[in-house]
Amino acid sequence: MMEKVMQLNPIHSRHHVLWVFIIVHFSLLLFSAFSADISPRKILNGEKKKSCKVELHREDNRVFIDNGLVEVTIENPSGHLSGIKYKGMLNVLETRNNNNNKGYWDIVWDNEAYDKLATQHVKIITETDELVELSFTKMWDITKDHGSSVPLNVDKRYIVRRGVPGLYMYGILERQEDFPDAHMYQIRIAFKLNEDKFHFMAVSDTKQRIMPSQEDRDESRCQVLAFKEAVLLTNPTNPQLKGEVDDKYQYSSENKDNKVHGWISDDDAVGFWVITPSNEFRTGGPHKQDLTSHVGPTALSMFVSTHYTGTEMDVLYKKGETWKKVLGPVCMYLNSASWDEARHYRKALWNDANRQLREEIQSWPYNFTASEDFPHAQQRGEVNGQLLVRDQSLDKQLMQAKSAFVGLAAPAYAGSWQTEGKGYQFWTQTDNTGRFTIKNVRPGEYNFYAWVYGFIGNYKLNLKITIQPDQLGYPYIRSSKKWPYIVGNRDSPAEFFIPEPNPTFVNSILNHDADKFRQYGLWDRYSDIYRDGDLVFTVGVSNYSKDWFFAHVPRRIGNETRATTWQIKYELQEVNKAGNYTLQLALAAASYAEVQVRINNPDANLPHFTTERIGYDNAVPRHGIHGLYRLYSINVPGNGFQRGNNTIFLTQTRCHDSFEAVMYDYIRFEGPAV
Repeated sequence: MMEKVMQLNPIHSRHHVLWVFIIVHFSLLLFSAFSADISPRKILNGEKKKSCKVELHREDNRVFIDNGLVEVTIENPSGHLSGIKYKGMLNVLETRNNNNNKGYWDIVWDNEAYDKLATQHVKIITETDELVELSFTKMWDITKDHGSSVPLNVDKRYIVRRGVPGLYMYGILERQEDFPDAHMYQIRIAFKLNEDKFHFMAVSDTKQRIMPSQEDRDESRCQVLAFKEAVLLTNPTNPQLKGEVDDKYQYSSENKDNKVHGWISDDDAVGFWVITPSNEFRTGGPHKQDLTSHVGPTALSMFVSTHYTGTEMDVLYKKGETWKKVLGPVCMYLNSASWDEARHYRKALWNDANRQLREEIQSWPYNFTASEDFPHAQQRGEVNGQLLVRDQSLDKQLMQAKSAFVGLAAPAYAGSWQTEGKGYQFWTQTDNTGRFTIKNVRPGEYNFYAWVYGFIGNYKLNLKITIQPDQLGYPYIRSSKKWPYIVGNRDSPAEFFIPEPNPTFVNSILNHDADKFRQYGLWDRYSDIYRDGDLVFTVGVSNYSKDWFFAHVPRRIGNETRATTWQIKYELQEVNKAGNYTLQLALAAASYAEVQVRINNPDANLPHFTTERIGYDNAVPRHGIHGLYRLYSINVPGNGFQRGNNTIFLTQTRCHDSFEAVMYDYIRFEGPAV
């Protein structure tokens, strides 16, 4: 075991900026063969695990895999999932849909075109009593496919295992050097479940409810609100839902929390769950938000999207660049409740799905996949370390970075992991002493990244970490602090004032403090609260949890929306006129917005600083807790301040609609010695 201590340089120069250190312990690839298999599932109805072997049957246009618990039907050769038979349900998927609209992969690529990745060939990879793995493939041909399908070689894998009530799916996507340029904005697997059966959705411990039907979103039964995804149910088939709002973005979740979600059939006490045991193949890091389940009934496994990031996510694949990535495996798990659990079967099914999630996580990386592109545990590495930070304004001693997020992602600049869309990422949180272990890292070249609660900015170690069979190579970072009146945590609504929703536009699934920020129309509440003037915050008097609105939005006056200017008032006992001050402005989200900063003179023709137009993340209308993180270090000459009262004016200039807005994460004013 070796230990390396490195002093890290600040990314942005500032006053009273301290140094951050990281102590990284590393070994020559910690290979510990992980041979533990997934233990037998407990079927909730008390039935013991059946010992039926896995059997494969083929017809001209269909392939069947049966393990005695589930029977999976796949269209041949397209590779579309057309049926899942479980218990007394002949098909948990919607039988009235075409086979390419039941269980399928799809990609949104150039010009918003959809490609459902229909394949041309099927191959048996593994066929034993314990497991069947099938491969459905298509090789892209420029002479036949140019312009009509996404330039991509596709290998879709299905696995059914003995004793497992469900199936595993993963994909191996590849681009060759001569493939033309292409954007791939979204990559996912979608499941359209039986509309007559599945009505209860569960996304988290708190977000669970009977859902509207697809019919309820027809224009005769609802009113479309500010955008097509959000509707007010006016005449739903279930009268209990009348007057509620439905919007698929209200059910979004961060990658780090998006591990299990699904639907329950009340008639059969059967659950269908999408379980994601690892985030290594998802894009945008642990805080990237994405869709889960929504009206349909639809369940999604999202791998790539521009939701909450916009086109700043790296989704352009250029000619001359080769690319290959394994997406998944993910587990589609089915369960059922017993008679003695009938009164609480929903809770029982949800708890069992979470038990299964823990089991899948413990078994990651799976050892039963056959593709050489998915390395097993003995082919992966591990990184251990401790993150320490120092802030002289608080303590001259090194502080242990408690609950910091640390991770490995593709080499680039600090914070680049937010928009990194092509490689693998591996993240964890430090413990109370700043120590961490990043396990099961695929071979490759990475940078080490981090961010710390209460510290602004992104950290990056300026050495590379290379994981390969015989060595672990190496890896830069930073931080600071003066009047911080907000605790930096990347989540704007988490600390700031979230208003009560308009009672006309409530979704009852969000009637919990943790989900309140996802209620519809909160942006309009700013105009209701600040009718006669904009927000004024006085340092030392105001409370940011009550007096700082969660989003800096335009103000609605009649039928118009107008730019808004927020004020931060504070007092300086002394001023160093010859020195330079720094305003640290950290944003949690920005959508087609511009923030202008003026010091003590709101009528100055030219602002002291402007962000110019920034952001595409649409976090406000999509009920996001954040979008992309941005940090601006704004230098201000001391002669711009005065002894006594001072005011910083923040103007969000763009006001074409209510969604041109920013969310603040952290604002701090730093000064020189006086």
